[in-house]
Amino acid sequence: MPDSLPRADTALHASSLGAVTLCIVLWIRAKTVSQEERGNAERRALFVGLWPALLWLLGDAAERRKRAGRFDASRFWIGRR
Repeated sequence: MPDSLPRADTALHASSLGAVTLCIVLWIRAKTVSQEERGNAERRALFVGLWPALLWLLGDAAERRKRAGRFDASRFWIGRR
């Protein structure tokens, strides 16, 4: 595996934490928009709030496969050979 590529599990866990941050930012922003736009902004924040659990579990699965020796991260990032 090339050293320049991040590990898949680390990238997915970081993305999960980033999605939590994005959800909080969108939720706070929803409180600053007008009443007509607030519902849409809150729905957007809730939709993004669904991502962290999925991304975290994908990271855990990648980590388990890596430990078991069945995961080639270069194939994950570059594509099938």
